[in-house]
Amino acid sequence: QVQLVESGGGLVQAGGSLRLSCTVSGWTSSASTMGWYRQAPGNQREMVATIATGGNTNYADSVKDRFTISRDNAKNTMYLQMNNLQPEDTAVYYCKMFFPSYWGQGTQVTVSS
Repeated sequence: QVQLVESGGGLVQAGGSLRLSCTVSGWTSSASTMGWYRQAPGNQREMVATIATGGNTNYADSVKDRFTISRDNAKNTMYLQMNNLQPEDTAVYYCKMFFPSYWGQGTQVTVSS
């Protein structure tokens, strides 16, 4: 059974940092593009960042220069380093494996002003 488990969310003040982790079990995640998405109340789920098998990355304009996506294939884990967090970053953050398609359960990130 394939599972994606996120961790690292929490409450932080504006300007602070958090690091999210997404650990995959039951599948070798290194064979797939992975990504982070987020969904704020009343909004659609949106792409935050993706990382391809070769390491190429892509970011939403709103997080460029603040967030960094990375992966450790030996640990079957993907990360999202989030710096200079702002209240508008408040959302549930989900990790996604593209091939096959699986989502994690989400982790809450709340940024206070």
